[in-house]
Amino acid sequence: MRESREAKRARARKIVAALERAYPDAKIALEFSTPLELLVATILSAQCTDERVNIVTRSLFRKYRSAEDYARADQATLEREVQSTGFFRAKTRAIIGMARALLDKHGGEVPRSREALVALPGVGLKTANVVLGNAFGEQAIAVDTHVFRVSQRLGLAQSKDPDQIHDQLREVLPRTKWTRTCHLFQAHGRRTCTARKPLCPVCPVRTLCPWPDKTRG
Repeated sequence: MRESREAKRARARKIVAALERAYPDAKIALEFSTPLELLVATILSAQCTDERVNIVTRSLFRKYRSAEDYARADQATLEREVQSTGFFRAKTRAIIGMARALLDKHGGEVPRSREALVALPGVGLKTANVVLGNAFGEQAIAVDTHVFRVSQRLGLAQSKDPDQIHDQLREVLPRTKWTRTCHLFQAHGRRTCTARKPLCPVCPVRTLCPWPDKTRG
């Protein structure tokens, strides 16, 4: 029998509550102290682990402190500095282009609207929502690899397109906990619901999960 939207919303609330109990320390893994730092870190995190990004940004953020610093950066130098995050040429172009757009259109400040953020070079819906949810305290759903996998295994969304996953999750997750739920899904995806060999026997939401391929231990 197909699950109704109301039933799915009720199950989603139970899932969020169970994950809160299991991962009370869940939080964004990227290290940052300003919206600009988070924006740069999120651009660098594409196809790269947060751990690697944090290693790179610890020195990067000491050198580049403003949009103007990035806009004036020597491209070859910045490429070397972010090379270990992968796709470094494209990421460097995106960061410099983003910084120049901030100077041209936003007085060097990171805008607080989704529309303005996604208009920046190198910034898509996920990156915009990471910044909105974690730098500005807005309720936003950022579909990274963990949210993408966990939400589908839990039967809360289904698509090959992360933007469609985003739209479907908006319909079922408690609106006041969109950002927090992403942190919980990320913690769950890293620690329990891993891509390979998930730890289903000890999963805190096993009884709420319809995924047919549960591991047995």
